Amino acid sequence: MSGSDASAARARRNVVVTAAIAGLAGLLFGYDTGVIAGALLLITPEFGLGSLAAGMVVGAVPVGAVGGAWIASTRADRYGRRRLIVASAVAFIAGAVISAVSESASELVLARILIGIGIGVASAVAPVYISEIAPPSIRGRLVTFFQLSVTVGILVAYLVGLAFADADEGWRWMLGLAAVPAVGLGLGILRLPPSPRWLMMKGDESAALESMRRIRPPDENAIVLELQEIRTSMGEDTGSWKDLLRPSVRAALMVGVGLAILQQITGVNTVIYYAPTIIQEAGIDSASSAIFASLGVGVINVVMTVVALQLLDRTGRRTLLFIGVSGMSFSLFLLGLAFLGDTGTVTSVIAVFSLMLFVSSFAISLGPIFWLLNAEIYPLEVRSRAASVGTMTNWLFNFVVSLTFLSLIDLLTQTGAFWLYGLIGLVTLWFCWRFVPETKGRSLSQIDAIFRRRARK
Repeated sequence: MSGSDASAARARRNVVVTAAIAGLAGLLFGYDTGVIAGALLLITPEFGLGSLAAGMVVGAVPVGAVGGAWIASTRADRYGRRRLIVASAVAFIAGAVISAVSESASELVLARILIGIGIGVASAVAPVYISEIAPPSIRGRLVTFFQLSVTVGILVAYLVGLAFADADEGWRWMLGLAAVPAVGLGLGILRLPPSPRWLMMKGDESAALESMRRIRPPDENAIVLELQEIRTSMGEDTGSWKDLLRPSVRAALMVGVGLAILQQITGVNTVIYYAPTIIQEAGIDSASSAIFASLGVGVINVVMTVVALQLLDRTGRRTLLFIGVSGMSFSLFLLGLAFLGDTGTVTSVIAVFSLMLFVSSFAISLGPIFWLLNAEIYPLEVRSRAASVGTMTNWLFNFVVSLTFLSLIDLLTQTGAFWLYGLIGLVTLWFCWRFVPETKGRSLSQIDAIFRRRARK
């Protein structure tokens, strides 16, 4: 290998490592999302929670995440992407420790709101940070590192839940152990370079050049040209909230906010949060057996996200959306069908299969692609604000779905609830066909041009 080839390989490796460490934010996101699935089986009888109170314990995280995304929207451009990710790690640590020592449901809800703030900041900032350091040719894969980390976090949460399912007050260990990877995120992110695009936005071109040299092959001309492209795409001023009303930004926000809503109301977090509960209601009685069965859901989630990692920059975003959302709708109709009969072995097998098919389909489509598009479709000068709007919307509807799921089952039965989500999946297919552009292989500036052309029509 020549010297230039070795340098290029080293630069590519640096980008991947940078994205992987930033993706630890996704690990914590996934862990704190998934761990409540097993912990809730133990918390509910200990605190005597009804359906609404249990929904509040689950829904506290998305409530905090809406606030965290708002903080990110107003502070990411001022303080930078890295500092906000460090702040999210601190919130994770504090929330995990307080959760572990909570003595009442109200204390636990407050602690999980704090965790949610950390998740909201991380989920708004980390994908944007990754998209701003990644070359166009591998941006899809690198941003999907964030979603892959989310799925790994969910799997780890299920494993921890299984380990402590029969322990005395095992839920405290389940919630408290989130502090460990949070420390790794806080320390690891401090070693990474600032976003060159953010540095350019702050007017520090020399620092942007140094940062770019750490994450690009040693081709000075190419680096200078990329910085020039960033400068051109920025315009003369940094953006404000008012700029979100520009026609081209509105067109992009329709896609980002629309996918944010649809990702949630197709019911994914009913599966993540309530998988053991769903499996118990299908006929598997013990908490440890239900958590063990849901472990398969977590494994499938990781495996299929790795598949998506390989396909996003090869197959394209739209194709994967069509395939995945179709599979989601089919599996939801099948899951609803399983609950029409008496609970038993057959019902349990169909329920577990349906959950796995649903998660597989989600993992190659709405799971990674919402976060990817929400990080890449907005102009640089308003990217933090616009991405935070999409993230806040996502978490708001996450809260609505998680809070209402058990009550929705009481109203419509399991069959009615899952069939409703399946119908929403069909609406999602139409939305993707009508509004979502293909961004595979395009630079962030070229993506911006797509929405500028749409706004002129």
